[in-house]
Amino acid sequence: MPTRRAAFIGHEIYREAAYGRMHPLAIPRVETVVDLCRSLDWFAEGDYHVSPRATEGELAAFHDRDYISTLRDASAIGSVDAATRLRYNIGTMENPIFAGIFERASTSVGGSILAARLALEGRLAYHPAGGTHHGRPGRASGFCYFNDPVFALLTLLRAGVERVAYVDLDAHHCDAVQDAFANDPRVRIASIHEADRWPHTGALGETSGGRALNLPVPRGLNDSELAMLMQDLLLPFAARFRPQAVVVTCGADALEGDPLSRMALTNVALWEAVEATVALAPIAVVLGGGGYNPWTLARYWTGLWARLSGREIPAALPETARAILARLSCDLVEDEDLRPEWLATLADAPRAGPVRDVVLALRAAAANRMDMERAA
Repeated sequence: MPTRRAAFIGHEIYREAAYGRMHPLAIPRVETVVDLCRSLDWFAEGDYHVSPRATEGELAAFHDRDYISTLRDASAIGSVDAATRLRYNIGTMENPIFAGIFERASTSVGGSILAARLALEGRLAYHPAGGTHHGRPGRASGFCYFNDPVFALLTLLRAGVERVAYVDLDAHHCDAVQDAFANDPRVRIASIHEADRWPHTGALGETSGGRALNLPVPRGLNDSELAMLMQDLLLPFAARFRPQAVVVTCGADALEGDPLSRMALTNVALWEAVEATVALAPIAVVLGGGGYNPWTLARYWTGLWARLSGREIPAALPETARAILARLSCDLVEDEDLRPEWLATLADAPRAGPVRDVVLALRAAAANRMDMERAA
């Protein structure tokens, strides 16, 4: 890594206040990654690309026009009535209305469209503001108002790519992306996510006729277990499809210390999983996704940019970068749970662990199911 020059897609809109108070996403995320990268001098000329905003016509390629206009108007007015709230699932605690929500969400889509276009030009495109994989055609879901991964995939397909693998490493299952392409033979979906967690989809048996691989993992998934599932199941599943392009939602909520999941991975293990996935095809897009601990997310996504762009990660951060991490706060992370290394380094110490029987059983069951579907 890298054999392709990486491109980072961002926008200043992510510095604006969003989601109100006490929402899991009311934390600094993408802007912290940008600030850390700049403090480390990790943007050369041509590396950073400003995300465009998707037009309403572009959004209509997947989302219902009435939903698009409703979200636009709600964003401008600042509220919705009860009937609109019920129909479109906006104006709720889960998916609140706040100033600029329409512009922010459509910028995320525009960034993923741009990422796909840059990938088609030979760049390794990284869009950490992307990964809103729960958005439905006609309603918001799971903090996601639009579904930008769908647009990255559609952009590749419309450009003539015939085989695309979508890989999701977020702790929450990519339900809406899976449903969007369930009947499309040009797309394969693979997801490693925490079992028995919202949205309560992505069971092992959800295979879309062999076009999807779902690996619901137990709490406490460790680095060794992730590596085994990647090498034995996910990477072979994707490689057999001979993808011409891959889209990865890397997530950050599978990291140990995230308040909305109970997986226990290090960022080093996830970096390696992302790198192995993008190596499967000459066209590659990497999106962000979930992540609700601002320290672990910022370190993971900043370090991922270094890995994708071929930069060396320092063993200890300079004071300018430490100051950025020290300014972060999060209502969902208790002060006593804040670890010193979250303020001083980017790379976690690798934490290998035993491969538990429940994970071995998952591997065996998934491999058996894959064999049966290939034989059918």
